[in-house]
Amino acid sequence: PEPLASWKERKRMFELPRSSWEDYDASLISKGGGVFPRSAKQIKLSKQARDLLGIADKVIEPEALISAILRSPVDLMWFGGIGTYVKAPQESHMQVGDPANDALRVDAGEMRARVIGEGANLGVTQAGRIAFSLNGGRINTDFIDNSAGVDCSDNEVNIKIALAAALRDGKLTPKKRNTLLAAMTDEVAAIVLEDNRLQALALSVAETGGPGATPAYVRLIERLEEVSDFDRRTEGLADGETLLRRAADGQGLTRPELAVLLSSAKLALQDAIEANGLPDDPALEPLLMARFPTAMRKPYAAQIRAHRLRREMIATSLSNRIVNRLGMVHPFELAEEEGVGLAEVAAAFVVADQLFGLESLWCELDAADMPEAARLALFDRLAAAVGNLMSDVLRTASGKVAAGRMMADLSGGVAALTAARDELLTAEPRARSLELRQVFAASGAPDALAARVANLFDFDGAVGLARLALDSGVDAKLLTHGFTAIGTRLGLDWAQGTAAHMSPSDVWERLLVSGLARDFQQMRIEFLRRLLRRKGGKDDPLGAVGDWAERNTRAVAQFRSMIARAQARPPVGAAMLAQIASQARNLLER
Repeated sequence: PEPLASWKERKRMFELPRSSWEDYDASLISKGGGVFPRSAKQIKLSKQARDLLGIADKVIEPEALISAILRSPVDLMWFGGIGTYVKAPQESHMQVGDPANDALRVDAGEMRARVIGEGANLGVTQAGRIAFSLNGGRINTDFIDNSAGVDCSDNEVNIKIALAAALRDGKLTPKKRNTLLAAMTDEVAAIVLEDNRLQALALSVAETGGPGATPAYVRLIERLEEVSDFDRRTEGLADGETLLRRAADGQGLTRPELAVLLSSAKLALQDAIEANGLPDDPALEPLLMARFPTAMRKPYAAQIRAHRLRREMIATSLSNRIVNRLGMVHPFELAEEEGVGLAEVAAAFVVADQLFGLESLWCELDAADMPEAARLALFDRLAAAVGNLMSDVLRTASGKVAAGRMMADLSGGVAALTAARDELLTAEPRARSLELRQVFAASGAPDALAARVANLFDFDGAVGLARLALDSGVDAKLLTHGFTAIGTRLGLDWAQGTAAHMSPSDVWERLLVSGLARDFQQMRIEFLRRLLRRKGGKDDPLGAVGDWAERNTRAVAQFRSMIARAQARPPVGAAMLAQIASQARNLLER
């Protein structure tokens, strides 16, 4: 329903005895407060009010009216005050711990609102939020809906610390400081709102995983318990078996449960980054500067760089960026898959982001006109593609990523390879990329964006090849021709592409196929590295591959026969790919 325009309309809708209104009208006008005084014993409802609330009683007690409002069939129920008004059916009022509102409180199953927003703290219990979600309602959590306030306070404190240093240094007077603070208000608001938009978007992308993503989230919960002080019971999360049974019935994790995991994943990443040397890398300075309004960045750059919370701010921004863009699962699975720490995963993200210009792609996806379902699907697949690139970075760096140095060393080689995509891409990955692009376009995504996201899968291996080119002094494109020749001759292009695009629900199987995708790439790069040491290898990598294949004609034919059998019997499983990888490794070591 449309909001009421004035206190007079409220008065007509909820008619109080004249004696009550005589004392209450003034406070209602001055405070814009509630609908009626809590001192009133009974309230007479107009027909409009009864129709809105779906009740027949013409006279009702205040507590009963509040409960009726809570049960009303509205689009949005917004909590902005103090108190917990909704609980789960299995919770007792004693468990809620808000006795002042026991008489008003309703169960989540009684709520007929489509959406609940919590501008207040704990307007709904966590169990109540989950129950409301399972019943088809839309709800986040109070710390998600309220996060802009916290974010705004953080920005204020960080800005004032930097400006206090400028005051001490004599670069700023108190009067100019106050004028500057006022002038930056709108930009700070924009920074805060963008942070919160991205956080809500991350939850929406996570929801698209549905019940199939539940095993991954169950493993994430276990990992959070291993690496931090996360406690699933304190956070209101069910045990793994319960969540998996729910998934078997077709229900994935609810948005309130995902919100808990999102915040906990960010904190775990932030702690890992702070404990590492990554925040001290000059390559991450842009993250620090971006936290401050434009008017401060140049005049007070020295004060920002010397900020006493510099490392904490960089760690916070980076952990937010990783989880908002990749989701909660990818960083933790990558750490397990590659046997590295979360800080190394964060460094790999920084490198991949810079080398492949991911920020511009994310911004285009944010702004493009398309159905929201198509946008979420693109974000989800883009996260998978970025995960592949990060694995490439981690393997190339042997798990020890020096972000700034790696970006400086490899930017030229990677740029050359991405620019030459059409020249270097062979038939197998080209067909797979086109198929993925068509899927995106069919969902309503613009052709150009569908192509950019699909093409990103084609750059898997570019970082390793750029490193090999730098180490060997051989042109990166020549090496790539050799790399693709091996893939075409043996069928490894097909095997790697199949593994890279698989997304099994079982956690261990997903780790296996992700590792296999990396192995099919890495074994070819290492083969090329060995080949370059042989006579004439550096002068003609493609010819050297042909000579090797000629010397091993029988073994190559036998391997190709195995690939043909696998292609003829879809669907391809992880066990089949593992066998292919084992045989390929043996063959390439000849």
